[in-house]
Amino acid sequence: MYPTIGETLSLTAEKYPERDAIVYPRRDQRWTYSEFDSRVNRLANVLADLGIEKGDRVSTLLYNGSEIVLTVYACARLGAVFNPLNYRLPAGDVSFILDDADSQLLVFEADTREVVERARNDLDTVGEYLYIDEDTPEYARDFYGLLDGAEDVLPDVGVTEDDTYAFIYTSGTTGRPKGVVHEHRAMVEHNLICVAESGLRRSDVGLSCLPLYHCAELHANLFPRVQVGATSVIHHAFDPEAVLGAIDDHDITVMFAAPTAWNALAQLAPEVAADTDSLRLGMYGAAPMPERVLEACMEAFCEEYLQAYGMTEIGPCGTFQHPDEQIEKQGSAGVPALNHDLRVIDPDGDPTAEVEAGDVGEILFAGPCTMREYWNRPEATDRSLRESAGRTWYYTGDLGYLDDDGYLFVVDRKDDMIVSGGENVYPTGVEDVLFSHGDVIEAAVVGEPHEEWGERVVAYVVGEVSAADLDRYCKDSDDLADFKRPREYYLVDELPKTPSGKVKKFGPPRGQRAIERGKFGGGSMDGSSSAHQEFTNAAPCSRGNTIRSATPP
Repeated sequence: MYPTIGETLSLTAEKYPERDAIVYPRRDQRWTYSEFDSRVNRLANVLADLGIEKGDRVSTLLYNGSEIVLTVYACARLGAVFNPLNYRLPAGDVSFILDDADSQLLVFEADTREVVERARNDLDTVGEYLYIDEDTPEYARDFYGLLDGAEDVLPDVGVTEDDTYAFIYTSGTTGRPKGVVHEHRAMVEHNLICVAESGLRRSDVGLSCLPLYHCAELHANLFPRVQVGATSVIHHAFDPEAVLGAIDDHDITVMFAAPTAWNALAQLAPEVAADTDSLRLGMYGAAPMPERVLEACMEAFCEEYLQAYGMTEIGPCGTFQHPDEQIEKQGSAGVPALNHDLRVIDPDGDPTAEVEAGDVGEILFAGPCTMREYWNRPEATDRSLRESAGRTWYYTGDLGYLDDDGYLFVVDRKDDMIVSGGENVYPTGVEDVLFSHGDVIEAAVVGEPHEEWGERVVAYVVGEVSAADLDRYCKDSDDLADFKRPREYYLVDELPKTPSGKVKKFGPPRGQRAIERGKFGGGSMDGSSSAHQEFTNAAPCSRGNTIRSATPP
């Protein structure tokens, strides 16, 4: 029998009451596990006094901070369903998720107040608001005022391992976000897997600098640290210089970041007087670590790096690539996590239709951390979860292959594949070639409609490089067939990202894919052609550096 998420904290607080649990420099907070446990009890009683009962949904629209950590554990104690929202969402998406989840209470802050006030008129379900900063609006209650006056008593609620722990909404790279329903048991199992795979120690001090509303930071990092009694230092948001300073100030030993963030840290490290020798393990996900970035990180920080691959629906961690495999299996996503099974099958086939080693197919997972369902999406649930031989398989929509040693290589999203002149082009293969150019920081490749060829290959690139130089580089590459070479290059200042660091692409309708223009997380999330138009109607290149190839797509 498994403990619940709330009980994992209770057990740790009983064993290690005086160990540091949460450090939040922005509010000058440092709590032992005993103090953390007490505050969680008090917040659970605050929620109960506001009418929240077992099964009710409690949402957050918060940047990183102690408040989102208190809320998730208070919900777990009370049997309420935790529902964290991306703080970059526009008001329309906030309204959609809160109503879709049937949320009864929202916790928010000064940095998200404007969005909440725009969304309020369209909300049908939220009855209570908690505000964590000063100057509480008239429609909300003071989070800390209520917390300070609440009782430190464990709520008398029968929460079990089979109860729903959270609705975690997907990042919506190709359409409206869907609520992933996770149970307590699945998340506790995921904690144990992450502890075992990463070698997490009670003496570790971890830094949470990526969004805690996202399952990568919350489920794969903070939860496991609480379960073993390690310390979590929380940063409000990712800032490379502040992160380097935090590693020095708090003797950080373990940290998770996307490859793009690790790259930024490695580039800045020589310019900042920060001692980072305490770091023993760097963790990353969202994409493989390019070899030159990995080498730069090894030189600037520690020698050991661990990659996790997966998605919200499976916990998120489904595979791990361990430190001793980083160079030998560069580009791989690793092997299945403990207690997980992995198959690569003919796309849309049944789980027994496995392809040969080296052949590309759709990636499937079966394991103890898989979601129960998509909330209010029975058809999407039926498409994604299928039974075979007594096991439930999750169809990821990712394409990949296994090598002869059983290591997984992720090729692309199934919906992102470009068909140009009858030839299949996997964008990640083209992106890898572009990124191998020393002056390219990021690259994203998509298909644009073409009257004769169906689609043509187009690249969006961040870096100090000319489009003409990129085209010459691709023509000279031994790793890129000519039909895969981009026919147009757009040099842009940044690429929009999902919270986990993946480039945000829009899939359907077919032939209308494009990178969303604008700041991270902004704009439409419905996958419509409006996002495509917003990008392509603008100047093709922010620095006037575009090339259109005269050769056919």
